[in-house]
Amino acid sequence: MNNHGMNPYLPSWEYVPDGEPHVFGERVYVYGSHDRFGGYAFCQNDYVCWSAPVNDLTDWRYEGILYTRAEAPHNEDGRQCLYAPDVTRGPDGRYYLYYALNESSVISVAVCDTPAGKYRYYGDVHHPDGTTLGARDGDEMQFDPGVLTEGDTTWLYSGFCPPMMPGRTGAICYRLAADMLTVEQVYPAVVPSVQNAKGTGFEGHAFFEASSIRKVGEKYYFIYSSERSHELCYAVSDHLCGGFTYGGTLVDNGDLGLCGTARYFTGNNHGSIENINGRWYIFYHRHTNSSMFCRQGMMEPIEIMPDGRIPQVEMTTSGPNGAPLPAAALDELPAYAACNLYMTQPPQVNVEAGQNPFPYITQDGADTMPENTDKPTAYIRNLTPGTVVGFKYLDFHGITKVSVKTRGMCYCGGFDVLLTPDGEPIGTAAASSGNEWGWQTSALVIPDGVSAVYFRMKGYGNLSLAAVKFE
Repeated sequence: MNNHGMNPYLPSWEYVPDGEPHVFGERVYVYGSHDRFGGYAFCQNDYVCWSAPVNDLTDWRYEGILYTRAEAPHNEDGRQCLYAPDVTRGPDGRYYLYYALNESSVISVAVCDTPAGKYRYYGDVHHPDGTTLGARDGDEMQFDPGVLTEGDTTWLYSGFCPPMMPGRTGAICYRLAADMLTVEQVYPAVVPSVQNAKGTGFEGHAFFEASSIRKVGEKYYFIYSSERSHELCYAVSDHLCGGFTYGGTLVDNGDLGLCGTARYFTGNNHGSIENINGRWYIFYHRHTNSSMFCRQGMMEPIEIMPDGRIPQVEMTTSGPNGAPLPAAALDELPAYAACNLYMTQPPQVNVEAGQNPFPYITQDGADTMPENTDKPTAYIRNLTPGTVVGFKYLDFHGITKVSVKTRGMCYCGGFDVLLTPDGEPIGTAAASSGNEWGWQTSALVIPDGVSAVYFRMKGYGNLSLAAVKFE
């Protein structure tokens, strides 16, 4: 699957959030949970895996189903979902998938001989006396495992600390034996919860969930979702089991911290960093379908500074490409690749009558799998005057025409086209009205060079946007 290196990096009908990227051999594999389009809860589908060559992050391949809800012990009635997992290569060369079900405080493990084969249940993480981790008095809730193996030792991180739940101390570190299951040592929280962060460098960015661990040079980076939920933060230490200091925000799925107001509708966040072919990336997710339960994987290149700092990156369209997209070379730029989607004025809808006032990315049709031949393409629905759709970044050369593919009704309007969110329009793109998708082309010169581009709806009405084209 090649999409010219756009976010989301997987097909528009795929919903794999909580991405843990790992390079094994010459490919990068992404392990995550699996949302269902139109679902009513997080992670309703089975674990799947996608991979790409390390030298071409535009060419993602579906590897298949790794592990199903029906195969998971502690889920005999099938009511629980498979929450965010992580994978590590063990001392024996096999691959170990650590996971938790949504209603049980147990970290279970499945194993496979290859990174993306069929995983089989191996056991539950437990204390030396056989007591399941999470079942003993004093054990904290087990959730969102993150793992790293060095030599014969595997380090497990786990925790779930919503600000409204007192008594939880933070992200806990566990040293596991070579069997990958037995806890040899429990350490105090490496990153504190809200209740324990006051007066520390973590105050305001305390641990919530989404533990992940990476080694960068001789340092260890702990990546996590903070009390704000929509941002991924990092902490740094010389040691795996403690001494972490707050580093900063890596990414926010509304670009908060970089902008005064959200540039996309925020929700929870989960992901990690990985060195892929000599360049570091952050994997995270966004929310679609006006729902918390339809999340899609995103990725951006990051820069680790000589002093170890990682500046916050913005959400972009071109993240997987690692460079701006060539505007004229694209057959079309799908609307779902927008990295910014927000409103600048109140919607012209009847909220009291139950109309959704917000724009959102969605698809026509049901949830699907790669083997199905009829796959839907996502688009943006519910555009009203003042709604802004933004794409970052494109390389423009010789552009004199802009086309938009829309359906719905738009009166006396179309789109103002801007190169900065708050700048003056450089022209107008007319929009087609009607019940079926239609293209409308307008003469518009875009200055040569690398730039973002924003389409701000004007006039009156309600539109859906499928794609734009530059010629």
